[in-house]
Amino acid sequence: MLKLAAILLVLMIVFGVLGFVVDLAGALARIAFFVCLVGLALSLVGKALRRD
Repeated sequence: MLKLAAILLVLMIVFGVLGFVVDLAGALARIAFFVCLVGLALSLVGKALRRD
C-alpha cells in the first residue's frame, strides 16, 4: 500500500510539472501570436503609406 501511495505521489508531481509546462507553452504561444499580429499590422500600414 505504501508503494502505491509513493507511485501515485510521483505521478502527481510529474503531471503537475507537465501541466505547468503546458500552461507556460500556451502563454508563450499567445504572446508570440500577438507579436506577429502587431508585426503584420505594421507591415500592412507601411505598405499602404508607401503606395501614396
